[in-house]
This record gives sequence, structure tokens and C-alpha cells, in this order.
Amino acid sequence: MELSPYAQGGWRLLGDPRRFPRRPFAALLRAAFRSLLDDPQAGLDDPDLKDIDPTVLKHCHAAAAMCILEAGKQKADISAISTCLEDCKLDKERIEQFCTEYQKNKDALEILLGSIGRSPLHITDVSWRLEYQIKNNQLHKTYHPSYLVTLNVESSDSGSHPDVSFSCTMEQLQDLVGKLKDAAKSLERATQM
Repeated sequence: MELSPYAQGGWRLLGDPRRFPRRPFAALLRAAFRSLLDDPQAGLDDPDLKDIDPTVLKHCHAAAAMCILEAGKQKADISAISTCLEDCKLDKERIEQFCTEYQKNKDALEILLGSIGRSPLHITDVSWRLEYQIKNNQLHKTYHPSYLVTLNVESSDSGSHPDVSFSCTMEQLQDLVGKLKDAAKSLERATQM
């Protein structure tokens, strides 16, 4: 099992007992599992987490969620999870605590991951509009143009999915179009072989 550098950094923070004493560590683990399995809107409002810097808290929450999902996706066993967390400098007690929480929620996690589906989403339509920001929320003049792009998607597994929307600059949009053209050419070459 392998985690991204961002997730590894979050786990290193979680492994530091000065930043995350025992109770906040346990509260963060519960919050991460709860937000994935029970309530996507579940917040980090546990009283044990109130003394943690919000930026660090969000980073660590994301790292824990990534680890949970990666372990579930790979159906990782306890030894694989332990090795991964040892590489992130967690002590034995915290690793055991995570593994216990993971074992408790493993079945629900597998059900969740199984419900996502196996086929990728297909883009059926694209709409866009130009947005021109004159001032930001601090009332500074910015004169910043950007594109608001909406992708209408569907999956062959099930009916409808919410549209995917994002904002980007002209350079980012040009980069996206270039990468899509490259992908289309690669796919065309692959089908001709």
C-alpha cells in the first residue's frame, strides 16, 4: 500500500504526539471514518479537536481519509497498513488504533467502494461561460478573467450523476484542451493497432 506525499505528510503530523495527543488522534480517526461511511457532511467539530490548528486538522483529516480509501480499495491486510504507517513514523499504539478502527469499519467500507461502480463516467455535453472578476472579497481590484466549465456526465452502471463543474484560467483551459487532444490521438492510435 502506498500513499501520496501529501497523505504521508498528514500522517507524519498525526504521528507527532505533541501535535496530536491520544484523544485528538482518536477523535480524528472517528471523524474520518464517519465522514466517509456515515455522513459526508460530518465535520471536525469534536471537542477533542478544538485545540488543533484548523489547517493542520484538515490536512490530517484528508490524509486519514486517503489512507482509509486506499486500504479499502486494495483490500489491504493489517501488515500492509502497518508497514505503510510505520513508514510515516507512527508509533505502534497509533498504528494498532488505526487498524482496530479499520477492522471495525472494513465491511461498510467495502460496501461503499463496491457501490461506486466499475465503469468510468462518460462526458455527454460541455457548457462554459466566461467570468470576469473585477474585485475580490477584500475589495481589491483584480480584473481576473476565468472560465466556468460544466461537464454533463453519465455512467453505464447507473442513471444520472451530478454534473462536474470547475473554474479555470485561460491557460489552464488551453492545457486541458491540449491534453484531451493528446488523449484522443493516443486512443485513435491504439484502436488502429
